[in-house]
Amino acid sequence: MPELKDLTAMIEAVLAVAGEPVTLDALVVVAGERIERAQLEEAVEAVRRRHDQEGSGLQIEHVAGGFRLATRPEHEGALREYLGYRSRARLSQAALETLAIVAYRQPITLPEINFLRGVNCAAVVRTLLERKLVLVAGRKQVVGTPLLYRTSKEFLVHFGLPDLSALPTPEEVEQVAGEGAREP
Repeated sequence: MPELKDLTAMIEAVLAVAGEPVTLDALVVVAGERIERAQLEEAVEAVRRRHDQEGSGLQIEHVAGGFRLATRPEHEGALREYLGYRSRARLSQAALETLAIVAYRQPITLPEINFLRGVNCAAVVRTLLERKLVLVAGRKQVVGTPLLYRTSKEFLVHFGLPDLSALPTPEEVEQVAGEGAREP
C-alpha cells in the first residue's frame, strides 16, 4: 500500500496534466484497486492543504464533480500579462440572464425562456451552446416537441461550482440584489 506522500504526488501529477476536473472515481482507477477511496480522499485533502499554504500560486478546486489544479485568482493580472491576454471574453447581460433562467429552471425550452425574458433569446441560446455552457437535454413531449436545454459540465467549471446545489437560492439572490439597490 503506497504512503500518503506517494498518493499526493500521484494526484498532483494527474491534476497537473488533466484538461478537465478529475473525479475521485477516475483517481481510484489510476491509483489501482489496492487503494481505498477513503485513502484517496485523504490524499486529495493533503494536496489541497499543501497548496493552501501561504506562498503557493496554485490551489485545488472542487468543481463539476471533480478536482482541478488551478492558479489563484490574485495572480490573474500577472498571468494575463505573461500570456498576452487583453481581456477574457465576457458574457453579455442577456447571456447571463438567459443562463440564470436555464440554471434555475432546467430543463427548459426556448419558448419558455423567451416568455420569462420577454424577448426572443434564440441567438443568445445559440451563443451559450457554442460556448458549451448549455446543452440540449432532449425534447419536451408537447405539441411541436421543442428542444430542452440544461447547463453543462463546462457551466460548472466556468463558474467554479462543484454542482448545481452550490448555486445561490433565489432568496439569496434577491437579498443581494436588494442590498445593491439601496447603496448610493
